[in-house]
Amino acid sequence: MDLGRKEKLIPQEEMLEVIKSRKKLTIGIPKEVTALEKRIALVPNAVGQIVQQGHEVLIERGAGDTAHFSDHNYSEEGGQIVNTADEVYQADIILKVSPLSENEIDLLRYQQTIISSLQLTSQNKNFFKKQIEKKTTALAFEYIKDKSDSYPVLLAMSEIVGKSVMLIAGEYQCTGEYGKGNMLGGFPGITPSEVVVIGAGTVGLNAARTAVCLGCTVKVYDNNIYKLRKIQTDIGSSVYTSIIQPKILMKALKSADVVIGAIYADEGITDCIVTEDMVRQMKQGSMIIDVSIDQGGCFETSDLTTHKNPVFKKFDVTHYCVPNIASKFPHTASYALSNFFTPVIIKIGEEGGIKNMLRNDYGISRGVFLYNGTLTKKHISQFYDLPFQDLDLLMAAF
Repeated sequence: MDLGRKEKLIPQEEMLEVIKSRKKLTIGIPKEVTALEKRIALVPNAVGQIVQQGHEVLIERGAGDTAHFSDHNYSEEGGQIVNTADEVYQADIILKVSPLSENEIDLLRYQQTIISSLQLTSQNKNFFKKQIEKKTTALAFEYIKDKSDSYPVLLAMSEIVGKSVMLIAGEYQCTGEYGKGNMLGGFPGITPSEVVVIGAGTVGLNAARTAVCLGCTVKVYDNNIYKLRKIQTDIGSSVYTSIIQPKILMKALKSADVVIGAIYADEGITDCIVTEDMVRQMKQGSMIIDVSIDQGGCFETSDLTTHKNPVFKKFDVTHYCVPNIASKFPHTASYALSNFFTPVIIKIGEEGGIKNMLRNDYGISRGVFLYNGTLTKKHISQFYDLPFQDLDLLMAAF
């Protein structure tokens, strides 16, 4: 018997083509109500791309003003300008930068999807309970991953923040009130400024690179040898690197002009690396910039500040502890956010909705902290004493 004919006698599985059902989405972009948050999640040309895919984008009047995008810019690209937040919150998906305020949570519809930052340490238990009652599905920028298992939104913001912290340090170091009238950097015949960076991630790398370009002496501390090696390779031997050993770190802190705290915890709260006693021994007029403040901070003396009142002094050391540093550069940061979220929104439509997207995209699903009103992150559950369930088990049940 012919082999081909013989094979045809064997029962074959029927292969059915899986056809994805595209879904038309309505995206709502409200005006940010958090004090001094100037970024917007989608820029005008991104709105145009999304509208061309058949979706609707509702933008609250004036939402882009602080990032220097006018209502006219958005309407020219097909965005629908609406007058109130109530109208925006009729959308299927709300896309914003800062976490929801209590008033914004009240505007939510039942089983709505929210994509925004979380800033866990600035929330309270009621923030989660009210969204749980409304069966909200909520994704946090901080937790979203990509195919390389990195955090793409954080990465984009961290690149901006890493470069900007040295500009901020220079701004305060040259004053008499918060610094000692020094220009940050190195010049012939003058001892260069000393910069200590704690944390060798994206913020630390960009801060160290910028400081080196200014002519500073730079020391980077981290307990991840791979990250330290990457900094040494990328920047060169001009950067001193070390694991975090308290005695060695303390010696560097005593002579430092600027100390950048750039420790990031994958989940939960960052460890306190620099104690109050260590800060007490730093020199007068030096400066701390605690980039980790949105996760609790890595300096014991850190307290949350804002862009309006960004600094305070303790033990004659200036502290800058603003959680959303990238908002200081809203136009640039908005483009960085938009570059990530535009293809995500388009893909949600192609997948047939957010639930299908979460099933098929592991990285995006890591951003979920609420799914149909159920808490899905163990560290949030422990922090606020709320029940949680594993996301994968929840999605299998729906």
